[in-house]
Amino acid sequence: MLKIALHPIYKYPLPEGHRFPMLKYELLPQQLLYEGTCSKNNFFEPEIPSDKHILRVHTQDYFQNLKQLTLDKRAARKIGFPLSNILVEREVIIADGTIKASEFALQNGIAMNIAGGTHHAYTNRGEAFCLLNDQAIGARYLQQKKLADKILIVDLDVHQGNGTAEIFKNDNSVFTFSMHGKNNYPFKKEISDLDIALENDANDETYLNLLYKTLPKLIKQEQPDFIYYLCGVDVIATDKLGKLGMTIDGYKQRDQFVLETCKTNKTPVMCCMGGGYSPDIKTIINAHANTFRLAQDLFY
Repeated sequence: MLKIALHPIYKYPLPEGHRFPMLKYELLPQQLLYEGTCSKNNFFEPEIPSDKHILRVHTQDYFQNLKQLTLDKRAARKIGFPLSNILVEREVIIADGTIKASEFALQNGIAMNIAGGTHHAYTNRGEAFCLLNDQAIGARYLQQKKLADKILIVDLDVHQGNGTAEIFKNDNSVFTFSMHGKNNYPFKKEISDLDIALENDANDETYLNLLYKTLPKLIKQEQPDFIYYLCGVDVIATDKLGKLGMTIDGYKQRDQFVLETCKTNKTPVMCCMGGGYSPDIKTIINAHANTFRLAQDLFY
């Protein structure tokens, strides 16, 4: 059965007019249930994990400042959400969702988190709606438990996974691959193990041809035991923060190729939804829902 991390805390209350579409964490599971893609049994509720899992990735000082709400104003402003105890609790629960979904992926071939993909969180700071790097925390968990040795992170959000690149910059056991907009945030990029930077308005053909050439070769080269996939929907042309030119169908082809490639190679994959900022929330929900529909069709 496809297992999906979901918790009521994912939908964090934001000031009116905030650009982050927090409503999607409520609407997406409702849509999946309504259309019959998922049943209530597909969803599991993550909890607050042990601090030790967080501290394998993030510094003690940073994590303590988060928990005690003592980040300096500039650092808090860079995160982009109003800092609160509930927000920090939300982030650690998202991380637990990714940890537990990683274990389900090992059992079933695939598992998902409705939230997560917080790839702008560094070892010692957060930014751009990301406080704790959930996929990095999941990777370290698997390695510490000796459930995986070599891990590949496939980050296809439109924004470079700068925090993920920094966390694993001197670590050959985790390969970081980011395919993103060249002229998009972050404007000062980190160096992933493999970065592919796309020009503005890159269309389906340009994007998919690059991915088709790259991913199978990368899996053959690195031979990962486990793959984390960040499947952001902010690559589509309607996205306010995206700058690329993909259609929803092109996005669906992208996810189908990634999931099929993981399945063909018998490599467990854990998926996080990442970004999506189209003006119409229905566009975001439909694009995200396609990934869950594909997971059900391909694996079950």
